Amino acid sequence: MASFEWFVSLRYLRAKRKQKFISLITVISILGVAVGVLALIVVLSVYTGFTEGLRDQIIGVNAHALVQRHGLPITDPEAVTAKIEAVAGVEATTPYIYAQALISSASQSTGVVLRGIDATSAMRVISIGQKMVAGQLTDLDASQEVPAIVLGRDLARQLQVRTGDRVRLISPNGPLSPMGILPKVRTCVVAGIFATGMFEYDSTMAYINLDTARSLTDLRLGVHGIEVRVKDIDLANRTAAAIQQALGQGYAARDWMQLNQNLFAALKLEKLGIFIALDLIILVAALNIISALIMMVMEKNRDIAILKSMGATTRAIMRIFFYQGMVIGLAGTVLGVAGGLGLCALLKRYKIIELPSNVYPMSTMPIKVVPLDVTVIAVSAILITLLATLYPSWKASRVRPAEALSYE
Repeated sequence: MASFEWFVSLRYLRAKRKQKFISLITVISILGVAVGVLALIVVLSVYTGFTEGLRDQIIGVNAHALVQRHGLPITDPEAVTAKIEAVAGVEATTPYIYAQALISSASQSTGVVLRGIDATSAMRVISIGQKMVAGQLTDLDASQEVPAIVLGRDLARQLQVRTGDRVRLISPNGPLSPMGILPKVRTCVVAGIFATGMFEYDSTMAYINLDTARSLTDLRLGVHGIEVRVKDIDLANRTAAAIQQALGQGYAARDWMQLNQNLFAALKLEKLGIFIALDLIILVAALNIISALIMMVMEKNRDIAILKSMGATTRAIMRIFFYQGMVIGLAGTVLGVAGGLGLCALLKRYKIIELPSNVYPMSTMPIKVVPLDVTVIAVSAILITLLATLYPSWKASRVRPAEALSYE
């Protein structure tokens, strides 16, 4: 029986001379589904690429996880580091000191966020060393009369300084005197310049060594926290939880997802909104399928009556038109998936679309095809088109042979 229903469905899909308009609507429906699926795959792939690129930039400047002590500095960083590195999944650690100061050159001055680091161990945890456009990060630990500082590219441009020039750091964390709090002032030489591609980092951040950072803060011993690099960034939350358990009460271990929770939650919500908006293209194509099948039912009213008179059941008639809609939906989905994956491959390989490097953290259009996204898109397209066939199929099954043939 199923072969009979398939045979009739495929025959109805082949247009005769009188059904050219219905056939045109069918082709438009297939193309509508294909365009909707293609657009969804390409846009979500680009959006996923942007999200991962942004994530890599953020994780590159910061660490995969951050360990701090509640309200207090870590006075014994060596012992705490040993406990952290003993946790499974931890790849490397580095201490840091956080400070804010006023930085001034011969012509300009502005606020700056200072990160006191141990350059040797920091090279294994964060990627700033790979983003140097002048000098090297390890120059921070080199012994010299004047302490070294590494500036962001936009910050260096604002201060109008280059490597070898001197800047002054003024910190408000000074001693109390009868005249009030005396600021701490240190002169540093610009040993390097880095560029992450993210303006908020390149224009406000600078790196110094731990001893220089201590001289500008109230911290005499220890560090403010320890940055951790994990082996699998997707399991950073589990590794952070294991670190928290190993250190016990008084310490807090937060992974990169917790540190940037609001940002990535907003990006996830935007991705869902884009998916819903572009799904409307498939919905429009589904409406075309409904109209094409209804017109087909009206055209084939007499044929349906004859089939029913010959013994075709109501369910068989429904399946005939249901199979028609299914073929249209599957054809559109297959074309859309093939076209979307092909276009993504072209954009990824030939890098046709270039982006301004001063605006975006990447130079070309990022593409990241996620198999789960493609599967969800294909399944949703098929489901929408199958739902669109229900009413026309039901309408066809309600044809009464006596009424349909009475006018013949």
